[in-house]
Amino acid sequence: MDIDRSKISPMMQQYFEVKDKYADCVLFFRLGDFYEMFFDDAIAVSKALELTLTGRDCGLEERAPMCGVPYHAADVYIKKLIDMGFKVAVCEQLTDPAETKGIVVRDVIRVVTPGTLTDSSMLDDGSNNYLCSVYYDEENKTCGVATADISTGEASLCVFEGKDMEADVINELSRCRPAEMIFPENFLSMKTVAEFVKIRLECAVTLRDTVCFRTPDRIDYVKEVFGVKSMPELGISEDGADCYAVCGLFDYIRETQKATVSRFTAIQLMQGDAYMGLDLNARRNLELTETMRSKEKKGSLMWVLDSTKTSMGRRMLRSWIEQPLKSPARIIERLDAVQALYRKSVTLADMQALLERVYDLERLMTKVMYKSATPRDLRSLSATAMQLPALKKELAGLSGSSKLLARLDSEISTLDEIVKLVENAIMEEPPISVKDGGVIRDGFNEELDSLRHIMKHGKDIIAEIEQREKDETGIKNLKIGYNRVFGYYLEVTRSYYDLIPEDWIRKQTLANAERFITEELKNAENSILGAKDKALQLEADIFAEVRDFLATRLEPVQKTASAVAAVDVLCSFADVALRNNYVKPDIAIDGAIDIKAGRHPVVELMLEDEMFVPNDAYIDKKADRMAIITGPNMSGKSTYMRQVALIVLMAQTGSFVPADSAKISVVDKIFTRVGASDDLTAGQSTFMVEMSEVSDILKNATPDSLVILDEVGRGTSTFDGVSIARAVAEHICTSKKLGCKTLFATHYHELIELENELEGVKNYSIAVNKHGGTIRFLRKIVRGGVDESYGVDVAKLAGLPGKVVARAKDLLEEMERAHASERTAAARDDGGQISFGSLGREAALGMLERTNIDELSDEECRGLLKDMLNVINN
Repeated sequence: MDIDRSKISPMMQQYFEVKDKYADCVLFFRLGDFYEMFFDDAIAVSKALELTLTGRDCGLEERAPMCGVPYHAADVYIKKLIDMGFKVAVCEQLTDPAETKGIVVRDVIRVVTPGTLTDSSMLDDGSNNYLCSVYYDEENKTCGVATADISTGEASLCVFEGKDMEADVINELSRCRPAEMIFPENFLSMKTVAEFVKIRLECAVTLRDTVCFRTPDRIDYVKEVFGVKSMPELGISEDGADCYAVCGLFDYIRETQKATVSRFTAIQLMQGDAYMGLDLNARRNLELTETMRSKEKKGSLMWVLDSTKTSMGRRMLRSWIEQPLKSPARIIERLDAVQALYRKSVTLADMQALLERVYDLERLMTKVMYKSATPRDLRSLSATAMQLPALKKELAGLSGSSKLLARLDSEISTLDEIVKLVENAIMEEPPISVKDGGVIRDGFNEELDSLRHIMKHGKDIIAEIEQREKDETGIKNLKIGYNRVFGYYLEVTRSYYDLIPEDWIRKQTLANAERFITEELKNAENSILGAKDKALQLEADIFAEVRDFLATRLEPVQKTASAVAAVDVLCSFADVALRNNYVKPDIAIDGAIDIKAGRHPVVELMLEDEMFVPNDAYIDKKADRMAIITGPNMSGKSTYMRQVALIVLMAQTGSFVPADSAKISVVDKIFTRVGASDDLTAGQSTFMVEMSEVSDILKNATPDSLVILDEVGRGTSTFDGVSIARAVAEHICTSKKLGCKTLFATHYHELIELENELEGVKNYSIAVNKHGGTIRFLRKIVRGGVDESYGVDVAKLAGLPGKVVARAKDLLEEMERAHASERTAAARDDGGQISFGSLGREAALGMLERTNIDELSDEECRGLLKDMLNVINN
């Protein structure tokens, strides 16, 4: 909107001066009890939030479009705008309007963006809210990815390089799922990553000038934040992609928060080889933290394993699920801790009861550090600290059976100083705001106690002065009154004028009385009327001192919070294991995965009217490295494969697993090619998506990976699909680079021949009970393949009309007869005789079933029988 600024009022000129600095933000401009928006901001926000659009005179012919929100409810409206993709700059009054001549001084005190939220009311307490900074060093072909959650004080850094750099960056972004990303322009030269961010990653993005990432003053600022003299002290180079990613991150935090706050105590250097590799497809297909369809927590692995009692624990549980361990020693350490809790169910219940009374230490400390903590927040800190001695006592009783629990016990501080100070200083049930008063306990500060005495006994002080003046002057009807103009005064009627002392000061003459003041009365007035304001200010000052002292205890609080969160997750694992009959997996190093009576952790809890059918699974790196699983759709193949993957993943997070027993060898990555869907936003068909995912697996899997392949090749014609599926299976089995543990579900019966042709392939199938015209899927995995799809039967189960099902059966029989005739002709040898001798056993049996015997001569039948006997005997 074009505005002639020379004609607008001084206040509106001030508005535009601020707005020019924050052109990409909605400006919340404080006017009294409201934050107001003007011109284009007002028009956009009034539509977005359905607010009434009004106007304000500003010196122009037309009134300026305006809308506003109450300052005390601003966070609610800010959150709505952030969710809609806006950024909000909060412009506050920095001077008191009552004491300011002319325009009140105003400036932006914070910029709120999706990645810089700190207020708990705006955040999901069970998820981190990450801001991510990415810097690509084109010269050295390295990429730094730095992330931070301002609300909890967590910060981490990854550095990637080599031919898989872009894939690694994508996987890291898939893991942390930032709410906001910042990067310089050269980031766009990583085209695959840029495309992923644009199409796949739902987050706000901000393109920033390169200077925001790599100048000496920004490096110095990071050193200041962490209190170090050099970047290598943090494990970071002085001039690489890692350094610039971190500098860009903290420069943005400083710019939005408008303050240098040492909220962060360390940067975690993420070692890529420490955690299992999970790409976006694996996370989505295995439904680790949300379901594919509804994006809800219920129905995900997180939903099953979440018996945490604290927000900190819930966030850490999510992190553990998304980052399964690869170190057998660390995995066993967690499993031993869960076992110790599992065996002491009474102790476990007591610990969870204590954890239920623990508040979110991480986000409370963020409020303390940013000076936004309320009196109730400090009470919450103290209430949490008061649970810690009892929690440590319970941990001490378990430390002998778990090194991890012993270490966590040692990392938890009882925070005695916090408890002592808060309990002595802050009222037991304080108001929300310091401005309301009644925050500081009686007896904590003598001056405050004195002011409160004056406030409480002010009437008594005035009454005492009145009685003393009556006695000293003899004026019997003297009374002390009060009005806003003169304050307190002594009023004397005409009949007692002769008794008025000379040191009284006349203030007002009435028709039949005079009003006076004295120095004593004025001093009392000043004490009484000023006591409330002085008390409120003193309380605010004392509260600030208490809060600032707590800020000096950031490191022990942060360390305690992390340890308590880990205890909460381990307790959650033990509790879930007890309730769901899970077992402790054995962690092996021979490469084998051996699961007895395994169950799908989610599906078994979702079933209401039937029991889940458990299944065994065995797969290794040698003779059983690929399982070809055949069977009809809807029979349970996908559930079975996901179940194996989830059991392996659960074990590597440190959780017990749903099985009678399980021996798990650590896998470095899990890949999944499951389901079929178009990716319209990327312009890819179902088949293209499928082939892209398979290609990614073949490029990045290793012999230590676990691969789940479901119906490869079904998005194209039958012959193409069979060819692709077989070629993929052969490549995985024969490639020296791959040879990974693979579960391969298919409806292409031709693949069952691979068992006799390739080492390491075994056939499995879903057991089916077929009786008369009906079928029943037994959900049981059995040895051997099948060569019938039961597609028409599945269609019937799905509710397809009877006429359609009947017609489909007729058509199927016709096509099978025609196909059998073609196969019979194809099987004749050079002499015109039927010969199956060259076929594999299962293929020959399948051909026999489809061969039309009526078309064969007696001699052909005798030859066929001979060939079949040879095949079976061999």
